[in-house]
Amino acid sequence: MAEQTQLSDDEVAHILAPSGRLRAGINMSNFLLVSDRTASGDPAGLSPSLAQHIATKLGLELELIPFESPGELADAVTQDKWDIANIAVEAERAAIIAFSKPYIHIDANFMVRSGSSVQTNQDVNNAAVEIVLYGRSAYDLWLTENYTHPQFLRAASIPQSHELFYEGQGDVLASLKPRLVEEMKTHSGYQIITPAFTAIKQAVGVAKHRQDILPALNKLIDEALAEGMIKQLLDQFKVADKLSLPGRAMPEDEGEQVICQKA
Repeated sequence: MAEQTQLSDDEVAHILAPSGRLRAGINMSNFLLVSDRTASGDPAGLSPSLAQHIATKLGLELELIPFESPGELADAVTQDKWDIANIAVEAERAAIIAFSKPYIHIDANFMVRSGSSVQTNQDVNNAAVEIVLYGRSAYDLWLTENYTHPQFLRAASIPQSHELFYEGQGDVLASLKPRLVEEMKTHSGYQIITPAFTAIKQAVGVAKHRQDILPALNKLIDEALAEGMIKQLLDQFKVADKLSLPGRAMPEDEGEQVICQKA
């Protein structure tokens, strides 16, 4: 089969946003990627800044479309509410969303109470264990597919899942490692299980029928990584110690269609 010709930036811009305005779906619940708001109330952080970078490279104006959860953002792909979406790569979503290469990785770990008999990731995959977690998050979807024995107590947000666990519910809390590490500073009597049970890949998603533009999006992301733009944003928004950069040469990430790999 002949190699597919990569579309030009002008062609990609016309496919994504023929009106000249790029609508970027932003997951507001990810505090690492949306860490602030501007004076006008718009989302600010790594994710909105990357959307602006893509829009600028394509010669488009940008409109940020905020969503309260990743599930709502993913569902909206069939409702023509966004043109690109910064969202975690996940197998269930891959049925309707085509993902670019990841631009950042986030570890997800388990936390248990001190003295718990659950000490390893393998110990968690047990019918006697109840996991508290944020429902429909990328790590929830991954755990549902890969951890078939435990029970799941799903909360409506990351903070609510933590509150439930600290109130005594469940045996294990599954969450983003940076938040767990930060809360360990003020919460005693808990320990984090290492290594991470998965590494969440954050990427740029487009509707499945537009997957022909992925090579062009991957090129933009490669350039942003190679030129240090993503690293600069990590420093700017003070999350460099909480997120990890993916390697540039990752064949398995080309046109990613599966969830993050096990750590």
